[in-house]
Amino acid sequence: MATVQTDRREFVKYSTLGILGLALGGGIVFSPYTLRAENRLRPPGAVDEKKFLALCIKCGQCLQVCPYHSIKLSDMAKGHGLGTPYIDADERACYACKAVPCVLACPSGALDHHCEKPEDIHMGIAVLEFPDTCLAISKTVVPKGYNDHMLAYNDSVTNITQLEIDLAEKFSKFEGEQCTLCADMCPIPNPISAIAMIPDSKGGKRPEIYDGCIGCGACQEVCPTTVASIVVKPRVTYEEYYASKN
Repeated sequence: MATVQTDRREFVKYSTLGILGLALGGGIVFSPYTLRAENRLRPPGAVDEKKFLALCIKCGQCLQVCPYHSIKLSDMAKGHGLGTPYIDADERACYACKAVPCVLACPSGALDHHCEKPEDIHMGIAVLEFPDTCLAISKTVVPKGYNDHMLAYNDSVTNITQLEIDLAEKFSKFEGEQCTLCADMCPIPNPISAIAMIPDSKGGKRPEIYDGCIGCGACQEVCPTTVASIVVKPRVTYEEYYASKN
């Protein structure tokens, strides 16, 4: 059985204080370029990126109502769009809440209120970016310790919700099994419309993405390899990515 490194992606944490001090001390004035579009995974219902940056009032209401603690606010180390909400699917994906509370909480229209249910969400599209590391293709079982990163994330949350506890409990049951985590953990009501495991030419199985994928990033978060084999391309549609592959 192949050996798989299961320690999770580690992220360099930057201090914003030094950068801010340099900016203020050097008399740097923040220009309209701070509204430059970014390639981020935005919360459900996010309008066109430049319009989103113009409309978002950085109130943090979407963050406060997210029951999975999926939404973060960008700091200066994250580039442009200071204070705007985003999702880092390596740490905690969106889990497509039934009522989409982040959208309901948005007072400015940066998150479109026409997004009323999981099927209305269009955050991006999942892509098997690194098939050579996919455990399902190599027929490698889910290794011990694969869920440490989710448990650690939950431990870092001061007001953990029952939904997060239930998610971690579901995620913890796959050790030693053939890896189908990306398909099994897909949170949308009809996951087979978004992703399925199909036979691969190497004898294993591989995830196949369909047009029901909403780009929530759950498959990326739960992928048990060191660098996620499957990732979400923000603000890319199924037609834009997969039409060119056919």
